[in-house]
Amino acid sequence: MPLFMDVHENLPEGTTAADVAGAHAQDVEVQSRYGVTYRSYWVDEAESKAFCLVEAPDAETAAAVHREAHGLVADRIHPVVEGR
Repeated sequence: MPLFMDVHENLPEGTTAADVAGAHAQDVEVQSRYGVTYRSYWVDEAESKAFCLVEAPDAETAAAVHREAHGLVADRIHPVVEGR
């Protein structure tokens, strides 16, 4: 399954790591409907950014999960290869 890193460049002001954790939990609730697995995420509170690592058939399907789960669609989605 292809792997993607999505980048949320401008989270709403005041967004915390706990808020992003809640959004990730919502992704996990929805992901099976799309054949997607949100594997992990990272948050930079100071810069209002978040990064999500996701296995998905394509970038559009990964975005659809965010859209349905909480509406915080990534600004950019990059195909990536996992290092070993």
